[in-house]
Amino acid sequence: MTLAFAPSGFSPRSRDPLRALKRSALMILGVLVVILGLLIGPLPGPGGIPVVTLGLVLILRGSWKAKRLFIRAQYARPKWVYPFRRLMRKRPEFAPVFWQQALRAEKLVLRRSNRPLKGWRKRLRRTPRKPAFA
Repeated sequence: MTLAFAPSGFSPRSRDPLRALKRSALMILGVLVVILGLLIGPLPGPGGIPVVTLGLVLILRGSWKAKRLFIRAQYARPKWVYPFRRLMRKRPEFAPVFWQQALRAEKLVLRRSNRPLKGWRKRLRRTPRKPAFA
């Protein structure tokens, strides 16, 4: 009885042409979205940042090499990479991530006494919430 071993690095999934096409399409779409984000970046408002983030997420979903670089960056700068990790989950948390990033940006730019987002958050927490089923 002879056992046939597959060569290293071979898996049936890697031979699937539809899967390879999907990964390539994700990479191309991700690069186009990043370029679009860089083009609209100079416009007023934070329009380019979420678009570039979305493009990077698409690139990370389609490229193994980009994932390896992402993991290295995660060890080097965990606070910078964590929001991207939250966006790459199967059920991403868009609103909390963008709120957290807005608070961080506000902290970097404004003095402690002039931070409106932090004040809004405190006021929202103080307001009593109605029960879901009353």
